[in-house]
Order: sequence, then C-alpha cells, then structure tokens
Amino acid sequence: MKSTLYTSAAIVALSSAAAFADGHLAFGMEGGDFTWDSYNAYADATDLSGQTVTITGPWTGNEKEKVEKILAYFNEATGATASYSGSDSFEQDIVVSARSGSAPNLAVFPQPGLAADMASQGLLTPLPDGTAEWVRDNFAAGQSWVDLGTYANADGADELYGMFYRVDVKSLVWYSPEAFDESGYDIPETMEDLKALTDQIVEDGGTPWCIGLGSGAATGWPATDWVEDMMLRTNSPEDYDAWVANELKFDDPKVIAAIEEFGAFARNDDYVDGGAAAVASTDFRDSPGGLFEIPPKCYMHRQASFIPAFFPEGTEMGQDVDFFYFPAYESKDLGKPVLGAGTLFAITNPSDAANAFIDFLKLPIAHEMWMAQGGFLTPHAGVNTDAYESESLKAQGDILLNATTFRFDASDLMPGEIGAGAFWTGMVDYVTGADAAEVAKGIQDRWDAIQ
Repeated sequence: MKSTLYTSAAIVALSSAAAFADGHLAFGMEGGDFTWDSYNAYADATDLSGQTVTITGPWTGNEKEKVEKILAYFNEATGATASYSGSDSFEQDIVVSARSGSAPNLAVFPQPGLAADMASQGLLTPLPDGTAEWVRDNFAAGQSWVDLGTYANADGADELYGMFYRVDVKSLVWYSPEAFDESGYDIPETMEDLKALTDQIVEDGGTPWCIGLGSGAATGWPATDWVEDMMLRTNSPEDYDAWVANELKFDDPKVIAAIEEFGAFARNDDYVDGGAAAVASTDFRDSPGGLFEIPPKCYMHRQASFIPAFFPEGTEMGQDVDFFYFPAYESKDLGKPVLGAGTLFAITNPSDAANAFIDFLKLPIAHEMWMAQGGFLTPHAGVNTDAYESESLKAQGDILLNATTFRFDASDLMPGEIGAGAFWTGMVDYVTGADAAEVAKGIQDRWDAIQ
C-alpha cells in the first residue's frame, strides 16, 4: 500500500473540505453508513502501485466530480492512479478510439446496445471469470443484470461484458400525499387495486391521472414507457426480451394487449386531466403540474425517477409529492418487475488493473459513496441503504432491491428507426384514436422494411 488507509472513525473526523494526505478529497458523511470491512480487506489484498487505470464515459460536470471522489478511494486502496474523462460525444468517441487501438481501459456505456455492437466487433474484453456468478448472487434480480450485460462476441458466442453500476427506475407513480389523505385513499399494492382506485376517484368526482406525451421532436416517448411497463405486467420476461429482439412481433396479440392496457388509462376521458384528446398535446414536463393544484387537477402521474426536476420550485418530497411502485397484477403471478435504464462498465483495453477495478465495483462502498452524494440508485443488495442522500432515493432504491425482474427500456434497445421513431409516432396515433392492432402492424411493417 502506498499510503495509510483511513478508518471509519477517521473519515467521520474529516469535513467535506478536508483532504487526504495525498490530496484526494473526502466529503461529509458518517463513516458508519459506509461498508468499510470489505473495502479494507480489498485494500489489504490489492497492490497496484505505479499502475494506471483510464476510464471514459458520458458523465460530465457535477457527475464527473462525483465519480472522481469515488476513484480517490480506489486509488487510496490500491496505490494505482485511476482517472476519468467525460465526453458529451462519448458514443462516437469510444468507437473511434477502440478501432484505432487507443481506447482507455474501461468505458461507461449509458445503453447496452452500443456495448453489444462493440462486443460483436471484438472491441470489448469479457469480464473476469466468476463475475456473472457474482452478479447473479449479489444484485437484486441478479439474472436480469447478467442477461443485460451478456452479448455475442465476434464468433457469435455469448459472454458477460458489462457490469451495471448506476440505475434509473421508471416504474413509479407520483401522487399528492395530502390529496390522498384528505380523500382517504390507500396506496395500491396491485394493478387490480390501482384500477379500482382509478374508478373510485372518478366516482368521487375527481380526475385520476395526468398524462402528457409532448416532447418536441421526441413526442410520444412517454407512452412507450407505459407500454413497456404493461408488457412486463402482462407477459413473461422472456416475451419482453423476444419483443425487443423482434422475435415476438409488434403486431402479436400480446403486444397489442399491452398497448390497450395503456389505452385503458390514456384513452378514457374520465381518467385523464383535459380528457383523452389532451394526452398527445400536453408536454411531459408540464403534465405533473396538476398534482400541485388546489384542488388537484389529477391524483396520479406515472413517470420515471427524473421527473422531480420539472416539479414546481420549492416542492418538498414526501410532503408536497411522493411516489409508489407502479404495481403488478396479483392475478398474473409475474412477481414485481421494474422497468428502467442504467449505465454499465465494460473493459475496452484489458489490464490487471482494469480487472481490479471491476472487483472494486463489487464492493458496497463503491456504490455507497455515490449514493451519499445523490442522483444514484444501485441494484447491489449488499449496500447499506442508509447511505442514500435522501429518504426519497432510499425508497426508490428499495423498489429496485425488491424487484424480481429488471428490464431495460425497450425502445432504447430497439433500432433507432423503431424505438425512437415508429414506436413514438405510433403511440401518438393510438392515443388520438387509431386502432391498436393497426398501429402495431404499422410499426412492425416499418421494422420489417429496415431489416
């Protein structure tokens, strides 16, 4: 070891402005919220003095600063020098550098699709032996994360290339706790309960939902999230995967039924603020605003974990607004699926130090240190969830840890012309009155045409 490791007590003593002896910044956080034992054991067993680890990815600005604080602890433990460079054009840069033989040791991919493409071209190195078994045993819904990080190599054989690190949750329903309390509504535990609550709100003279699909040139994408969540709640994970791979066709009755499950909410004038006609024209950034009206213009809004960025200034989580898990059907016995997105680490230039960094990512503390800084969720089942920066993030983390299945946003995995094209526009056509079967056939026809 090149320097003395800090103990939990020493970290407590440091303020957010304090520094390591070698210049690495610490930040204010109770040491008891971090899992130090495994970190110290890793440090005792790992000596990378004089070695370097280069990492690139899409994180810039404040996110880059958060990553660098975590790397400081890797460097302190190992004696290595790990450095991170973020880029707004990461997707293009990593392909160029990998093909020219100048890639960094590791890359952080915001979507599995690009990593899969590079693996098939022989531009990625499989993760160390035993990593798949470790992920399966230590991540909630572990097999889901193995599947999402496994791609065909240049010879067509499947290997594990990606370890997921930072995750976003999309299966959330936002609501007003005050409005629920005043009306005596309970948080629904099942999809059956959610539909019953929707009808009860109408019966009581209210409007259950705010839904908006508007997003400029990307109008329609919020509906794809609804349909993806419904696919996971009405079909098996295997069917979902087959749909993403175009093996289960868009005009299959299973997919049409999932679209109609979304339509049962979005195409009912009584259910949606402004009526069904307003769904396609309401901007998604404005659509949750009805939750904050007095009296509320709507009681619920289904959207991903990022939506608080568009809440009114001064909104207090847990008081002015809260969320619950978008529930599954009790009758269908499909567990608790969660839809989301996330970033994964992959090896683009192999070295012993790169493998050691993958081992570092297995440590709870590698996750807890970003958890404590905010804007981070992890499926790592070994973390201390008290390390989360807020109760809201902790509750979202619990949803992730309780998931029986996790699946990546399907539209992000489909070819761009479909997932960011025909699927979006097809959903707009559907909510404005087109038949679900006709819309689904049109999307499938487009997919067939580009193959």
